[in-house]
Amino acid sequence: MNMKPFHLAIPVHNLKDSVAFYKSIFPISFGRSADSWIDLNFYGHQLVLHKHKDFQSNEGFNHVDGDNVPFPHFGIVLSIDEFYSVIKNVEASEINYFIEPRVRFENTDGEQSTFFLKDPSGNFIEVKAFKNINNLFKP
Repeated sequence: MNMKPFHLAIPVHNLKDSVAFYKSIFPISFGRSADSWIDLNFYGHQLVLHKHKDFQSNEGFNHVDGDNVPFPHFGIVLSIDEFYSVIKNVEASEINYFIEPRVRFENTDGEQSTFFLKDPSGNFIEVKAFKNINNLFKP
């Protein structure tokens, strides 16, 4: 599969605090920046943090396999090894989970390990790893 980089721009209250949060958890590198924004290389995708001190998250929730899953949210699908590496970073950074790590859709084609975090500005992030990545888009 020839993956095309995805671009996502999200609002954050404070660039310094947000960069520290993402850097403590994910293996990011930095691209261009200005006083009001910064590009992050988020697993080969362009995640742009835009300073918006008055941003208020608009939370909704859907019931999914026993959890109230927040939306909007964004995330990353990792290998199982990468998934557990991120868990180690979360726990070493003493960051609270919004939804604790768990296995969702157990014993189905969609079986996946997942957890949710909430960044300092209220943006929700899902980290997941499929038992079989070939089932990512399987109905």
